[in-house]
Amino acid sequence: MTNTLLLTPHTLGTLSLPNRMVMAPMTRFRAAEDGTPLPVVADYYAQRASAGLIITEGIWPSCTGQAGWRMPGLQTTKHVEGWRAVTEAVHAAGGRIFAQLMHGGRQGHPLSRLTGDIPAGPSPVPVPGPVHVRDGGKADPVTPRVMTRDDIHQAVQDHVSAARNAISAGFDGIELHGANSYLIHQFLADNTNLRDDEYGRNTIEDRIRFPLEVVTAVANAVGPERTGLRLSPGNPQFGMEEANPGPVYRALVAALDGLGLVYLHLTDNDHYPALTDLRAHWHGPLIANVGENRAATTRADGEAVLLTGRADLVSFGRAFIANPDLPERFERQGPLNAIDPVDLYTHGGAGYTDYPFLNALSAAQVRVTPTCTDAV
Repeated sequence: MTNTLLLTPHTLGTLSLPNRMVMAPMTRFRAAEDGTPLPVVADYYAQRASAGLIITEGIWPSCTGQAGWRMPGLQTTKHVEGWRAVTEAVHAAGGRIFAQLMHGGRQGHPLSRLTGDIPAGPSPVPVPGPVHVRDGGKADPVTPRVMTRDDIHQAVQDHVSAARNAISAGFDGIELHGANSYLIHQFLADNTNLRDDEYGRNTIEDRIRFPLEVVTAVANAVGPERTGLRLSPGNPQFGMEEANPGPVYRALVAALDGLGLVYLHLTDNDHYPALTDLRAHWHGPLIANVGENRAATTRADGEAVLLTGRADLVSFGRAFIANPDLPERFERQGPLNAIDPVDLYTHGGAGYTDYPFLNALSAAQVRVTPTCTDAV
């Protein structure tokens, strides 16, 4: 392939990226039971520092937003110290890294939450079951508690506190997770937001109120130049329903457009061509993800998105899991490692930091023997 748009430099806010390849956020369950990232997490992200930008797995901003056991948090001093080890390792390897803040909302189960309580969402609509719980078990879903106005306001403040913790931990910025069935998405979707108040379904303005409040509060706290947002209009994961996402997301993106956010991270969908429809409403940098609920994104897929002008950068998920040196492999047209599905969600280095590099010397420079000795 002669076109190399993916490998060209790009300026994103105050960051100079060596390429337009973004490592997408992907849950890996490598945290201690209290939500502190294990030491092996620093090795994992440092190995992938050649990405133009790394976006971490979803991190809960407060224990009330914990969606799963051994998912990481950014609430306590210990969490901040654990993530600081990660950011220092990535920066030492020459990389750039954002923290994705992911409030689970209705997602979660008492058996997978440190608080042991029932999660809360916009409306009392459970996820389809069964659901995964701690230590690999499964259980029937619970009906979420309905968030009060005080709960909603607290969730906004929890995002602000976690964003400040992320900057304190050394992250270059944060991404708010407004996609893939988590809290912000739950306020946007048809079937998970049945409220009849100002955060409900009476008007589009009501439906987008909570997402705008979270984004605005976080941008005011840490700076819009360090604040991004991910959206996945029409994504049906975990039983989400959006019959006609266009009007809602056009209004949301238009309202966000003047805030000066560092980027919008947008997932395309077979049901709704979000990149095509929303690009005209967004004048800032746009990261495209075209692999959600589809085959893994290839180099050709990424190049096509950039060539058509639908985005400025492209995020890769599964390809970065299995290929820590993905930009080099694209540049040299080298073979790609196959992903290991067995160890995607285990708690050690297997299927995590043991994928081979194209160049053994490069691997030795950024790899550290994985350890889980700090697990709770």
